[in-house]
Amino acid sequence: MAVSRSVNQQPVSVAEAQLARVAGEGCVRHPHLNSLLEASGPHLARDLADAVHLLCSLHGRHPGLIDIALQRCPKGEVRNWLDRASESFERERLYLVRLTSAVGPLPSTPGAAETESSLQMARHALETLAGSERNGCAVGAATALVCDWWPIRRLLDRAAARVSLECPAPSLPDEGSVITAIHRASETAASERALAFGGEQLLLQHRALFDLLDARAAARGDF
Repeated sequence: MAVSRSVNQQPVSVAEAQLARVAGEGCVRHPHLNSLLEASGPHLARDLADAVHLLCSLHGRHPGLIDIALQRCPKGEVRNWLDRASESFERERLYLVRLTSAVGPLPSTPGAAETESSLQMARHALETLAGSERNGCAVGAATALVCDWWPIRRLLDRAAARVSLECPAPSLPDEGSVITAIHRASETAASERALAFGGEQLLLQHRALFDLLDARAAARGDF
């Protein structure tokens, strides 16, 4: 089933809709992420460190979202893609863990208990998406994570450059393989809806994380 663009236009495939969702709702459009990528000044180091620490709290643990999705996926092309994506994201995870150590301690910020509570809920949300019994949901979340990681990787690389940590070459699955995995995972109307839901919820968690980072910077008086 395809999603209609509008009258007299070609229908949008499930994969096109997912990529458009990431482009329109992903963290690439978040003002705080873009501020961190473009900003300078005396507070930048601690704002970058804050972002790295919170990203590590969300994505630095093992098993992660893609690993859990892989464990529950039956044999086939989708599982093969998840297997490759898991290996690739493991390298990203290890980079994030090394970077978290290199940037120094988590900046002291008012509302630490509230921050930890928010992170705990976000981690639980990702685990729930990854372990969903709805066919397509976990793949929707995993493909959204892979696609939405690119602007996050730019942020990590900027933080790494400031602390003279070598940035490993990205190795995430390319767009073509993501599209193929989406098509294979969305062969029914129900799985299409589940895939869209998984993608939307993953992007929601990323936006919420950068909202939290923005609020923490404001609480420190950095912006």
